[in-house]
Amino acid sequence: MTLHARLVVTRPAFTLDIDLRVEPGEVVALLGPNGAGKTTALRALAGLTRMSGGQIGLRGRPLHTLPAESRPIGMVFQDYLLFPHLSALDNVAFGPRCQGVPKTEARRAAAALLERVGLAGRAAAKPRQLSGGQAQRVALARALAVRPELLLLDEPLAALDAHTRLEVRSQLRRHLNDFDGVTVLVTHDPLDAMVLADRLIVIENGAIVQQGTPGEVARRPRTDYVARLVGLNLYRGLADGTQVKVDELLFSTADSLDGPAFVAFAPAAVALYRSRPDGSPRNLWQATIDGIERHGDNVRVHLDGPIAAFADITPAAVADLDLTPGQRIWASVKATETHAYPA
Repeated sequence: MTLHARLVVTRPAFTLDIDLRVEPGEVVALLGPNGAGKTTALRALAGLTRMSGGQIGLRGRPLHTLPAESRPIGMVFQDYLLFPHLSALDNVAFGPRCQGVPKTEARRAAAALLERVGLAGRAAAKPRQLSGGQAQRVALARALAVRPELLLLDEPLAALDAHTRLEVRSQLRRHLNDFDGVTVLVTHDPLDAMVLADRLIVIENGAIVQQGTPGEVARRPRTDYVARLVGLNLYRGLADGTQVKVDELLFSTADSLDGPAFVAFAPAAVALYRSRPDGSPRNLWQATIDGIERHGDNVRVHLDGPIAAFADITPAAVADLDLTPGQRIWASVKATETHAYPA
C-alpha cells in the first residue's frame, strides 16, 4: 500500500514540485512556513487541486487519473466540515452510505467507530453540541469510516485551544498507530509534527528542503526556518577539522569535518557578559542587543553583530547584567555545545 507520488502544481507566481514516498502504517508530516505548498500538496493528493504534472500511485495503482470521489482516501479538514444538520452518528455513516452500504450496516459501523474514539455517548449530538475536541474525533471517525487506504489530515488540531490540543494530540497519535494505511499530515506546528509523525518532510517555496525522523531534523536543521522551528541558532560556513569559519568568526566545535558545514547551537548555550571575560574562551564575539522578550520561563535576548543569534537566559541574569536594547555585550558558546555537520 506504499504511496509514491510526484506532485507538480504550477501557478503564475508559484510552483510546487515534490516527490513523496510513504510506507503503509507510516505517518508523514508536511511541515513548512505559510505559502510553502503544504496544503497544495495535500489537496493534490486528494484530487481537490488539479496537478500540472507528475503522478500519484498507491498500491501500484494510479490515483491521479481518478476524480476525488473515486480515490480511496479519508480526509480531515482544518475546520472539520461536519454536516451541521446530521448527528455525530450520521456524519460518520455518511461516507459508507455514499459507497452504497445499507443504512443499518453503515450506522452500526459508525457506532463502532464513535466508540473507538471515545464518543459512544455523543452519537445523537449535532456538531453545534460538540466541543472542539469532540468534533475533531468525529471528523477522524468519519474519515476512517470509508476504510481509506490513504488518510489526509489538514491542520487537524489547529482549531483547538491549548488545553484541548494537548489531550487530543495524544489521542490522535494512538488512533494513527492503529491505522495500517498511509497517513499524510499537514501542520505548521512543530510539536504536532514531532508527536504525531514518524517522518518529517519540510517544504519551502514549493520544494523539499529537508526530511528525516523528528530526531534527525531537530538535531541537524538545514534551513533557517527549520532551525527556528526546533529552537537552534544555525549558520553555514567552511570547516577545517574542529574549526568552522562563519563570516568573520572562527567557531571551535565538538565535531571534526572538512568542507561546507552547518554550525548549530542552542540559545540556552549562549553566555552573555557585560565586559570581555577573563582568559580566552572559545567562540567569543561582541554583539549588540537588538531586543529582549519573555520566552517561556526564561528571557530571549536577540543579538546582532558579526552573526545574528538568540540567547536564552534567566530573568535574574537580565537584572544582574542590567541588559537593555542597544547595549554592547559579549557572547560566547562552549565548543562542546557547538555542533557541526556537512552542509
